Amino acid sequence: MPSILADRLAGRVDAVIGVDTHTDTHTAAVTTPVGTVLAEITVPATADGAAVLLAWAGRQTTGLGTGRRAWALDGARCHGVGLLRVLRAAGEDVLEAPKPAAGRRRRGGKSDALDAVHAARAVLAADHVATPRADGDREALRLLHVCRRHYSDTRTATINLFKSLILTADDDLRTQMRGLNTLRQVQHATTLTTGTGTGTGTGSGSGTGSGLDRLRRTQLAALAEQILTLEKLLKANLTEIRTLVDKLCPTLLDQPGIGPVTAAIALTAWSHPGRFRNEAAFASLAGASPVPANSGRTIRHRLNRGGDRTLNAALHTIAKTRQRCHQPTKDYVERRTTEGRTPAEITRSLKRYIARQIWRTLETNA
Repeated sequence: MPSILADRLAGRVDAVIGVDTHTDTHTAAVTTPVGTVLAEITVPATADGAAVLLAWAGRQTTGLGTGRRAWALDGARCHGVGLLRVLRAAGEDVLEAPKPAAGRRRRGGKSDALDAVHAARAVLAADHVATPRADGDREALRLLHVCRRHYSDTRTATINLFKSLILTADDDLRTQMRGLNTLRQVQHATTLTTGTGTGTGTGSGSGTGSGLDRLRRTQLAALAEQILTLEKLLKANLTEIRTLVDKLCPTLLDQPGIGPVTAAIALTAWSHPGRFRNEAAFASLAGASPVPANSGRTIRHRLNRGGDRTLNAALHTIAKTRQRCHQPTKDYVERRTTEGRTPAEITRSLKRYIARQIWRTLETNA
């Protein structure tokens, strides 16, 4: 039976290089498999600095057993993305450093050098280590999704402001807007500054000739143009997401309840084959793995509130869609309800099953 040490990173390498990444500089520390610090260095966060760091690491690890080494990057997909690309191009083994607990960091102090040492020791202590997400089409999906969230949030805020301006408008404008859905109101508002759809107004300061009403109509028209522009951006964004998902894993869209956006989220989190050791690790990242909460004779599990919450929300959307539209899921819900399960417990079980199904589909077809 292999030892626990052999299962961990310490049993597979002779040195770990922890790197604390920043906008201007990167600080690295070489440690042995037992966490002893051998050397430290700070280099500029440039391509030349990455080359210097790579050559320095080669010199420091020469003579340490077989010279096998791994890199633990803190902030691999943000400040350290340039260094990550250089290391991957050089064929280095790059890992993502876990975030240290806040209390432990406070007790041990904080500096760039200390953070680099913490990164190396964190991956040495971890039972399982993660590799950073890949570039290419999967990074393109991530960019499209974050932009889509921005467009959607901005559209919602703009519509709320648009509605509030209508609420306090003059009676004539409110009469024009009454009974129209949001899209028709927006389309009508674009005509307010062209002379179409304006009225005479009643009451003190409420006529269209007043400065206040002209200003209100101008601002409503501007907001309406913004909303229509955001609608076009969201439509184009969805088309690009669907194209990339069809390219990477078209069979994912054949699964019930999975659309282009939820498929893009799953693909972005999964990233590339082999990133997760098994489907349980993928479910754990998604926050869909049940957490034991046993006590005495009571055997139960509680909700997992950790992991990637965006991926967890995507699984929740898929589960709720299947509960509405997928007959086998409806039958499952009915059976589990008869057994005494609560709706929350049933949804949690569905999300765990969906995570397993998505992982197997991606590992096989993506």
